Amino acid sequence: MKSYLSLLAILIFVSASFIKPQEKNKGVFTESKPGFYQEIQKGIDEFNNPPKEKKKSFKLDFTGMNYPQSKEEFKYFWHNDPVSQGQTGTCWSFSTTSFFESEVYRLTGKKVALSPIFTAYWEYVEKVKEYVRTRGISLVDEGSEANAVTRIYNQYGIVPLESYTGLLPEQKFHDHSKMIDEIRDYLKNIKATNAWDEDEVVRVIKSIMNFYLGIPPTEVVVDGKKYTPKEYLTNYLKLNTDDYVDVLSYMQQPYWKQVEYEVPDNWWHNKDYYNVPLDDFMKVLKNAIKNGYTLAIGGDVSEAGYDSWTKCAVVPSFDIPSEYIDENARQFRFSNETTTDDHGIHLVGYEELDGKTWFLIKDSGAGSHNTGDKGYYFYNEDYVKLKIMDFMVHKDMFKDYFSKFNK
Repeated sequence: MKSYLSLLAILIFVSASFIKPQEKNKGVFTESKPGFYQEIQKGIDEFNNPPKEKKKSFKLDFTGMNYPQSKEEFKYFWHNDPVSQGQTGTCWSFSTTSFFESEVYRLTGKKVALSPIFTAYWEYVEKVKEYVRTRGISLVDEGSEANAVTRIYNQYGIVPLESYTGLLPEQKFHDHSKMIDEIRDYLKNIKATNAWDEDEVVRVIKSIMNFYLGIPPTEVVVDGKKYTPKEYLTNYLKLNTDDYVDVLSYMQQPYWKQVEYEVPDNWWHNKDYYNVPLDDFMKVLKNAIKNGYTLAIGGDVSEAGYDSWTKCAVVPSFDIPSEYIDENARQFRFSNETTTDDHGIHLVGYEELDGKTWFLIKDSGAGSHNTGDKGYYFYNEDYVKLKIMDFMVHKDMFKDYFSKFNK
């Protein structure tokens, strides 16, 4: 028995000498790697959603054409560097805000950057009020017109860009897609339930916009002094919105009358547009830019001669030869809706090339940032004559025409 216990003790001792303490394992953060499951999923997706053949657009071939290559070829007037409107339909605010920045500089010498989203915020509020008043008939969408900016300035004022960017922390680009979807869904419910309480509807719309854009300021500090948005407009910027006119040229309303611009983005049916013949339209526009007055312009940007990679907008001869571009060709395209009111931009300069005037355009749209001078386009005068429907300019550039509207 004793020998057995001794042997057992020896065996235990020998076994223990070979036992090591268990090592502690460590964890590590890893990213998942695509495996066979992803290959399965890809095969299923390709079967269920076969790739569609990409549709080609028929565009002008610019090969061999003589067109501007750089904004430095142009004589242009002070404006802030181009900025992107991101994924929003607020070109009307970005372009007209840029226009008024240039106007402040031209009139006072001050270089300011103003908030386009502050204006867009209050424009949504006004749209929603009209939606309630009309029991869901009035349009609530992202678009508007240049003279909406002066209307909002009169009602709500304006603030510096740094006071209200409309971007959330870490947000690089504007994106109103979720916000506008939420606004539309809420308004559909209001209409379906006949809940036409304007104060309540506006309160909810503001809460939606506050979440996506931030709360607009009611007071700003500039050069150590406090201003309300209205005080900043009148006392600091010294802008008088009554000094600006909107000029239109189309045949469906009488010339030499102030008329309504009949497009969806003129949702409040403004009838202050000065409707002039096309030759006068072009004369005022050219005279303005050649005398140092920039313009906020609007029209169509979806033609075969509109190209973001050459940065040019021209009218191809296979569309209509230059000598045939007149008010009839212009009205024909507006009436059949191949000319639409789909973009607002800022005309900031010009140059003469091969007997034609080219215009330097500051553009907040994505295409203008594709290549070359980011945020710019070069518009041939034929394109403006055929496809640009309206512009805003200081009244000094229209003073020779006012008497014709008083007859």
